[in-house]
Amino acid sequence: MRILLVNPNTTASMTEKAAAAARAVAAPGTEILALTSAMGPASIEGHYDGAMALPGLLQAIRAGEAEGADAAVIACFDDTGLDAARALASIPVLGLCESALMTAGFLAQRFTVVTTLERSRVLIDNLARHYGMGARARVRAADIPVLDLEDSGSHALGRLTGEIERALEEDGAEAIVLGCAGMADLALRLQQRYGVPVVDGVSAAIKQAEALVAQGLKTSKRGSYAAPLPKAYAGAMSAFAP
Repeated sequence: MRILLVNPNTTASMTEKAAAAARAVAAPGTEILALTSAMGPASIEGHYDGAMALPGLLQAIRAGEAEGADAAVIACFDDTGLDAARALASIPVLGLCESALMTAGFLAQRFTVVTTLERSRVLIDNLARHYGMGARARVRAADIPVLDLEDSGSHALGRLTGEIERALEEDGAEAIVLGCAGMADLALRLQQRYGVPVVDGVSAAIKQAEALVAQGLKTSKRGSYAAPLPKAYAGAMSAFAP
């Protein structure tokens, strides 16, 4: 099978990191098609960046489906554009946050998501409640700008591990969820260091995508994810008209 991995920001190094994590867990015979958005912000930190990332994300979803993808994964923990992508695509589309929370729920009663900035913490906290995990998931921000995760000279890793240690001690966390696609390469190392499950959303979403494809399941097109109705779109959005 072929799984499309779309980075909705425009930083290619982050796409490569997420693709490496995806390929590390993909089953034999699963091909990972990794695409970087051609337009939008260099990183997604909050609602405004997320809104500006949508056109490029949807364009990439269309391109990947045209290339024969069997499922798609949006490589941003904010689940940027997830509902819109599910309405657009005829293949299953998964988001990192939803996939990671569901995976953590199989492994622990209480767990903590450690993300980047406070603005992202609030957004992810809202997502956790939306996905029915609000009573089990605590969300913490480590005060790390997303692009610092690409800079080996930054203090990002120290801030991340410090917040994980506080989560284990203060939250009673039984598992940790890494709340950014840019942290995908750290999961195994942190799991070995702290002795608790550490869930990376990229890996979780890839395995869940494989399971859906293997079962022949696709997103329902009845109701909320029905295909968009044909209509005119004006200005720069004209190319996105259904």
